[in-house]
Amino acid sequence: MSTPTTTTSTPGRWERFRDSYVWYSFKRDRTAQLCLAIFLCMVVAAFASPLIAPTDPYDLRQIDILDSELPPFWIDGADDRYMLGTDAQGRDLWSIVLYGTRVSLLIGFGAVILQALIGVTFGLMAGYLGGKTDAILMRLADIQLSFSTLMVAIVVGAVVKATLGSAFYSQYAVIMLILIIGLAEWPQYARTVRASVLAERSKEYVDAARVMGLRSKRIMFRHVLPNTLSPIFVISTVQIANAIISEAALSFLGLGMPETHPSLGSLIKAGFDYIQSGSWWITLIPGAVLVVLVLSINLLGDWLRDVMNPRLYKG
Repeated sequence: MSTPTTTTSTPGRWERFRDSYVWYSFKRDRTAQLCLAIFLCMVVAAFASPLIAPTDPYDLRQIDILDSELPPFWIDGADDRYMLGTDAQGRDLWSIVLYGTRVSLLIGFGAVILQALIGVTFGLMAGYLGGKTDAILMRLADIQLSFSTLMVAIVVGAVVKATLGSAFYSQYAVIMLILIIGLAEWPQYARTVRASVLAERSKEYVDAARVMGLRSKRIMFRHVLPNTLSPIFVISTVQIANAIISEAALSFLGLGMPETHPSLGSLIKAGFDYIQSGSWWITLIPGAVLVVLVLSINLLGDWLRDVMNPRLYKG
């Protein structure tokens, strides 16, 4: 007589995530829910701007200088065609804010990806290999930290413009800003990852991998790196906000995006001269969008930092 066998199904990824503390904390935190909803709405609206924007700000045929400095819909003298009014060139402000937010997000995400690629690789090597490798890479990080993003932008911009011309810099401004911000901020990742790797490399699973004869490269990227992802996720949220702020600051100083392909920073700069004339919306509306975007990312980063801190785990 055979006895019935019981089979237990392995929970899937969604079931494990639904039972995790991250999901439990997110369901109870209204601020995190609101910030994530705002951030996702802004990302979707920005990248869907060619579909939802009333006009194309890059198409000169859709721009009429006679429609310049029209106020938003809640102010007398507004035009029904332009919900948020127009800028000094007659462009629909709602449309250029959508396109500008997309540019700022592209630069923010692109710069953080570059920072992570450089910083995580250097941090892994410094923390795991130690010795001279650690000393050399950390001294490079110290040297890099002594140069601000603004200083790097001035030097790189001056060299590129003198060598290849201002037209080249303006045409590839997005790529240039990603390179500038990415290369200026990678030590943040390197230092964070190095500290995590120093705590992980002395654990038993790393010793077991060495005994099995695995190469150092595989141990670093296949075994140590997955156990350092929590601080990487946390710092990434902060760095995205920092990259967007850096791009806005550089554009405001004339070292970023040109007015023909605006970002939030260049929109604020373009409208700054018109505040005294009464056309405050040209700069304040993009400024408000920038503040809401950065604030939502920072609050999400604060929540994620608290959730992934084991000392704060309440069970």
